Amino acid sequence: MELGGKSPQLVFDDARLEDTVNGVCGGIFPPAGQSCIAGSRLLLQAGIYDTFVGKLLEVAARARLGDPNDAATSIGPIANRTHFERVLGHIERAKKSGATLACGGNAVNPDGVKGWFIESTIFTGVTPQMPLAREEIFGPVLAVMRFETEEEAVEIANDSSFGLAAGIWTEDHRRALALANRLEAGTVYINNYFDACTQSPVGGYKQSGYGRENGWEGMRNFLQTKSVWLSSARQIAAPF
Repeated sequence: MELGGKSPQLVFDDARLEDTVNGVCGGIFPPAGQSCIAGSRLLLQAGIYDTFVGKLLEVAARARLGDPNDAATSIGPIANRTHFERVLGHIERAKKSGATLACGGNAVNPDGVKGWFIESTIFTGVTPQMPLAREEIFGPVLAVMRFETEEEAVEIANDSSFGLAAGIWTEDHRRALALANRLEAGTVYINNYFDACTQSPVGGYKQSGYGRENGWEGMRNFLQTKSVWLSSARQIAAPF
């Protein structure tokens, strides 16, 4: 049973800037944030924070909203009006909580397309205790936070009631694999986001559910276990 998440993406100062910006955006915006594993919490190491945010805003601003059947479309619509209003409500609450709206945040009406559309939205100055950092929005809203050390990054990433997925962006693969073991998430992506195959089990930690789908772990959920006892004794004693 998979129950959603608030997945973090950890970006270290040795990550390849352009590739990582593209990967971070791809991990949240194309499905308008409507993905259970959407990388909606962005944790940036302090040394690259300003540079990365600047590049992130440039890429997000290029997103084209429109018909998802059009190959030129970057972001499609919100599923329905009720959820559309819910996402806008989260955005308004984030403004009031002290987070800084760096881009987006508005409802839009692409020319010639019907639907409920919200711009790709990025908030900076987010702290781990803000609702924006703790509640699953399921919309195109990215919460950006700063960290100094690996220890702080892991602490922030794991400070969540969810644990479905996480992303790590670094050129130090030893560090990435060590951190993957410490992150409380059912799937950890390293220098990518959204990669998948049917042989790899998918599932969550904490309030992100229990059990697994895909792989042998998923197949076992469809099996029943039976115990059979065959006696090799030549004689059975009388019961009384």
